[in-house]
Amino acid sequence: MAVAKTALQIRLPPLPSIKDVIKLYKLRALRELSQNFLMEPRLIDKIVRASGNIQNHTVCEVGPGPGGITRSIIRQAPKKLVLIEKDPRFLPSLELLADACRDKVDVDIITGDILKTDLSQFIPSDAKVHWLDPPPPVHLIGNLPFSVSTILIIRWLEMISKHEGPWLFGRTRMTLTFQKEVAERMAARILDKQRCRLSVMCQSWCTVKYNFDIPGTAFLPKPDVDVGVVTLTPLKHPIIKLPFKLTEKVVRQIFSMRQKYSIRGAQTLFPEEVREEVALKMYNIADIDPVTRPFQITNMEFARLCEAYNDIIKQHPEFEHYDYRAPKNKNNLINAEEVNIECNM
Repeated sequence: MAVAKTALQIRLPPLPSIKDVIKLYKLRALRELSQNFLMEPRLIDKIVRASGNIQNHTVCEVGPGPGGITRSIIRQAPKKLVLIEKDPRFLPSLELLADACRDKVDVDIITGDILKTDLSQFIPSDAKVHWLDPPPPVHLIGNLPFSVSTILIIRWLEMISKHEGPWLFGRTRMTLTFQKEVAERMAARILDKQRCRLSVMCQSWCTVKYNFDIPGTAFLPKPDVDVGVVTLTPLKHPIIKLPFKLTEKVVRQIFSMRQKYSIRGAQTLFPEEVREEVALKMYNIADIDPVTRPFQITNMEFARLCEAYNDIIKQHPEFEHYDYRAPKNKNNLINAEEVNIECNM
């Protein structure tokens, strides 16, 4: 079996090492872009293996930098490789790799910000499968800059909820690096000290697999923290079957007072004049104890809370766009007596 697997790999021609590439092109990790180059080949290969079988598949690599992970991906013989790199300084080293695997792997190098790039336009249409089928032959892999990782994953979760972007093709898997604390939050279960908004949002739309840690010493320059490698596979059916923005709003507000009774955070979803009574109604509908702490609430219980909130804003549309942080004159004034009567019905 091992011989067969090796035979399927692509052998690249002799190339300068990543360290030599960095010297050759005078590359320097920019702190303002949260850049850290992963230098250890063994760990690089481990990241790519964690993404599963990519042979003859399409792989989108986010932030390839000088191309360390890119080399490992190419050796696994994907059909197509899409590289999205914001920093033009890395283009010569990536073009070197694209030239080295010409006629073996179709490589697209896209200069742009991943937050503004529509990946779906670079994925072959024949990769599309039905959402309920096994994941498509499409993979997202990346050593993400810490500065964008949380913003990016929340944006991608919303795209998963709408079956947009790479998820237009099915339940596309992601294998990504995060600051270890962020990775732990994504995977944190009920009662875990790291459980937070990100835990519930990730687990509501994906299976979260925490693969392994990478020590900070494996990067250049060495970051102040270690790194966690996580694989996310979209669920066939989300745990919370409601619009992403509504769900994110409820979960965010409940976790805004993490150490207090969870109903305290839920109260901020509603205007001050009615919040205590309406939040209690929400918890009664969801059958959740109001004194439960946010990190003690299961994903299914969060689903019930979101459904209860959705029921309430259907009855009282004026609550939907309420923002407790906005000046009072920005929010519609609520007739407390009228709402109390309706809440008690």
